[in-house]
Amino acid sequence: MAVTDELTCDDFLGGLVTVQQPRKGYRAGVDPVLLAASIDAKPGQKVLELGCGVGVASLCLAARVPGLLIAGVEVQEPYAALGRANAVRNNAPLQIVTADLRKLPDAIRQQRFDHVIMNPPYFDRSAGNASADGGRDVAMGGDTPLADWLDIGARRVGPRGYLTVIQRMERLPEVIGILQGRLGAMVLLPIAGRAAKPPELFILRARQEGRAPFRMAPPLIMHEGERHTEDVESYRPQVRDILRNAAALPFGV
Repeated sequence: MAVTDELTCDDFLGGLVTVQQPRKGYRAGVDPVLLAASIDAKPGQKVLELGCGVGVASLCLAARVPGLLIAGVEVQEPYAALGRANAVRNNAPLQIVTADLRKLPDAIRQQRFDHVIMNPPYFDRSAGNASADGGRDVAMGGDTPLADWLDIGARRVGPRGYLTVIQRMERLPEVIGILQGRLGAMVLLPIAGRAAKPPELFILRARQEGRAPFRMAPPLIMHEGERHTEDVESYRPQVRDILRNAAALPFGV
């Protein structure tokens, strides 16, 4: 895969997945890999990723779990086009449509999925300033409220299926409030950079027709030590195994 002035070629899962993505603008990093690792999918199941970008989360999930049927929705055509090309390069069963998630095509709206996954914009556009880069602005803020992401995702979850979302910790009350009464059996996984730091992110899983009480899993600590002291990789063994060896990130069902 060629590296150009506009695109980079990046490896994920220790080179098991290779993608092109924009050199400038929104660039996928660790978060979609963690999201993919947390999905307890089985071969033959159907997965929908809302806001799939260049496809990193879906491609990492497909690399770990063979035989999935994965659909992706991405509003920005340049990112969607890269995602389609990345799916071909990785021989992954990922079909991406370019669409606003509020106007899903019939082919998506007429389906229910075993897993709906999403990494919605982390920041409330009404509470901040737009990025100068259009692609990054849509990915990090966008104009679709978080409530719409979660409502639309919940509608696409099939019987006994799961919705899984990664988001910033300060938006946890908002996420739970939106899903309350729609999905149940919620399990929360806090994600902290270091043991002495408060969690900055979380992954929340909720189940259609789930009746188990809310549960919080032990936090995932990303790095060793209390602080960053030198320019070397400091991931904890579990995290390194997820990022380099396509290990799963179990945190309950």
